[in-house]
Order: sequence, then C-alpha cells, then structure tokens
Amino acid sequence: MNTDHPELAIVIPAKNEERLIGVLLQSIRRQDYQRITRTEIFLADAASTDRTREIARQFSQDLKITIVPGGLPSVGRNAGARAARSRYVLFVDADIELADPTLIRRSLEAAMAKDLFCATTNIHCPKGTRLDRLLYGGSNLCQRLSKYFKPFATGMYLLCERSFFQQLGGFDERIAYAEDYFLTKQVPRKRFGVIPGYVVTTNRRFQKMGRWKAARLFLTTALHTWDDAYFYKDHQYFD
Repeated sequence: MNTDHPELAIVIPAKNEERLIGVLLQSIRRQDYQRITRTEIFLADAASTDRTREIARQFSQDLKITIVPGGLPSVGRNAGARAARSRYVLFVDADIELADPTLIRRSLEAAMAKDLFCATTNIHCPKGTRLDRLLYGGSNLCQRLSKYFKPFATGMYLLCERSFFQQLGGFDERIAYAEDYFLTKQVPRKRFGVIPGYVVTTNRRFQKMGRWKAARLFLTTALHTWDDAYFYKDHQYFD
C-alpha cells in the first residue's frame, strides 16, 4: 500500500461526548480491518467543554487520532474529510458503537467489489423502548428501499468514496437538518449499498426531540425528497 494514499480515514463529529466517545473508539479498535491502527481518525470537535478530547487522546497509543475544529455535524464532517488523503472516508457519529468487529472491513470490501460511491448499514437501538426500535426499524427499511428510488442514508455510519464526495461538494453546511440525506440522494442508485449488519446507537435523539416529532420530521423530509428547497428551511432541529 502507498502510505501517501491510504485506503481509509474515519471522521467523527463530536461535542461534549465524554460519556460515549470511549465506547465508539473501543469498538473501532476492536475492528478486524488489518490497517485499523494505521487508519487516520479525525475527531472534529465542536469546542467541547467536557473531557471529550482528553478521552479521545487516551486511545492515541492504539489509534491514529487527530483532533480538528468542528461545529455543526456537517461542518465537522467536512473538516475531517478535507484533512483526509484516503480513497474512502467513513463518517460515524460519536454516539454509536461498531458492535460487529467485521463491519469496517466488510464495508470496504463491498465498496471496492461493487464500485460503490456510498455505503451505509442498519441502525440498532437495543436499549431503547419498543417504539424506539420500531422507529429505527422503519428507518432501516427506508434505507433498503431507497436503492430503488433515491438513496437515503444517515451520517451515523456512512462510507464515501472521497473523490465522489468532493465532486458533490461535501455536506452542504447551509442545511442544519438532513444534510446527510441531501448528500446521499444525489448518489446514483447502482453506486449505493446497504451493508448487512448494524451499528448500535442510543435513543437520546428521540428523548431530546420527542418520538412523534422526530418521526413526523423524518416522514415529512422523505415526502420532500425531490424538493431541494425544503432542505434549506429551518426545521428547528437543534432548538
């Protein structure tokens, strides 16, 4: 492998994630991807006031971690992607866990074998309520069906070919909600894949927003897939 052009970089946008960032990094460290210890990991920190950066640095003996300035998720993801020099960039949220130690390797193998521009996987919320699991199950179903219409994936786990990501201009930083959906719906259907398996997340998004509000916002966004102007409106997601 040419070390000037590595295969993969990982980008994690984060703000005040001291409770969960260690869980994610431990799960990355357990991955059976042969080059994981040499893979650059960019933690795009949005001026955390807790121990997020300190905890991340504790993994520096086993993982190649660089901290870059972040902001909103789209800003942090773009910052990490600009610093990357790899063929692929994997965007993961700070509150997930890669419970399957084969996931990164299998994602890369599928992307290369099928010449994919973007790939994602299912989202699992095992410690959430039955309704939480149902809502994520619905989201997973939408992801799989989207391969036949307009690809849909979240930034919770999103592998992108960096050259294609740059061609699209990265995540649109003018969009506060569903910037990940806006990006992936531009991917040609045949170049989009859903990797078997899942990542694990918490139900804190639903707790913060309210489950029905989150579901309604998701459904409304899906119905406006072909209306680009919708994505630039203020949906008060971070209020």
